[in-house]
Amino acid sequence: MSMQDRSLGDLARRIPGATRVFHDYQLDFCCGGKHSLREAAQSRGVDGAVIEARLRALAEMPANTRDWSDAPARELIDYILVRYHDVHREQMPELIRLARRVEDVHGDRPECPTGLADLLRDMRQELESHMQKEEQVLFPLLARGMGAMAGAPIAVMRMEHDDCGVELRRIEALTRDITLPRGACNTWRALYLGLRAFREDLMDHIHLENNVLFENALQPATPAAH
Repeated sequence: MSMQDRSLGDLARRIPGATRVFHDYQLDFCCGGKHSLREAAQSRGVDGAVIEARLRALAEMPANTRDWSDAPARELIDYILVRYHDVHREQMPELIRLARRVEDVHGDRPECPTGLADLLRDMRQELESHMQKEEQVLFPLLARGMGAMAGAPIAVMRMEHDDCGVELRRIEALTRDITLPRGACNTWRALYLGLRAFREDLMDHIHLENNVLFENALQPATPAAH
């Protein structure tokens, strides 16, 4: 199969560093991970051959990031909890505070992302509820190797991941794809810097769950060798 016909989720899972390339071209490899590279590139109006060349170069390099595709569920869950759940809980309150400040001070400017603070507040509540369900219900099942019983909660988490993707698109619309206007103050700069980091973290987070943790959990058990 041509690399351009492989799904973004598969490429992100198999090629260390691929997610960075997808970020560069704004290709949705988390919620949109089932789309092929060709489809995703065409939808964004970018050259799929250029992206493929970068991915092939990465694939030929020694891996410098962890390949989680075959990691035990418990180990990957522990990583997700520390690298993403804990980090999101630190990111969100500060982003809300910065957004509120920018709106209060610069609300008369046409470039001001009016409504962003409320959007982030609502997103924080939804994300916290989502992470708690994972921590209290789904992750304990997967850590005990009970993926066969987790189909329903995984389906719910995937739908909520799709909702996160919709919210990210709303953030991008309010902020002109998180692009700073001329003469932006330091608070505005800190807000957009934090938003870009949050977007990247959330997409990587969803990718690891959708395309690695959940996919592995739903695989049929391999019969024991005799």
